[in-house]
Amino acid sequence: MCRLLTVRSEKPFAIMPHLGKFADIARNSKEYQGHGWGCSYRDESGLWRFYKNINPVWEDDLSRFGATTLLVAHARSAFEDRDIVIENNMPFFDGRTVFVFNGELRGVQIREQGRIGAEKIFNFIRRFDREDTLKALEKAVGIIKKRTRYIRGMNIIMVNEGGVFVSSFFNEDEEYFTMRYREGTELIICSEPYPSGKKWQRIANNSVRVW
Repeated sequence: MCRLLTVRSEKPFAIMPHLGKFADIARNSKEYQGHGWGCSYRDESGLWRFYKNINPVWEDDLSRFGATTLLVAHARSAFEDRDIVIENNMPFFDGRTVFVFNGELRGVQIREQGRIGAEKIFNFIRRFDREDTLKALEKAVGIIKKRTRYIRGMNIIMVNEGGVFVSSFFNEDEEYFTMRYREGTELIICSEPYPSGKKWQRIANNSVRVW
């Protein structure tokens, strides 16, 4: 399934080194992560900027990116190799919240608008968000669990002015689906530890957290 990354810092940091490590993770993943990628980042004015490419992240020119204090990235592994068009690349954005997802759900019994499953999940969470993203995420994830026949994995990162919100849940392949994070001068949340990285901690299965 897809790979996810979020980096936040009080001081600007260079985007390229983080995306370079993220590209290595995607390229070396046991599941193909080359159905396009995308990222969003805050510019100097605090506005979100977006970039998407239908090619694999490890084939892209990452030197195009400068510095930011907040970065969200997503490398796509399309479900059953379907719907591979750039419009389906994450991050998704509704004007307030940036959203990335990875996972696989079978037999989801919710009615929601969206081109692909991830967009439907994002729109479903938005139904409950009344300026309290944590509460909305907890409520929506709880309902989705009850209305889904089987969830192989379901990891969600949402970022807005309220913080970085992470929901993690899976029923198999613990090493692959466990999200990791590292706190220091930068908060880094990623699907896998950076290559040669240290001091990474695991985000517990069946948990929702906010930073």
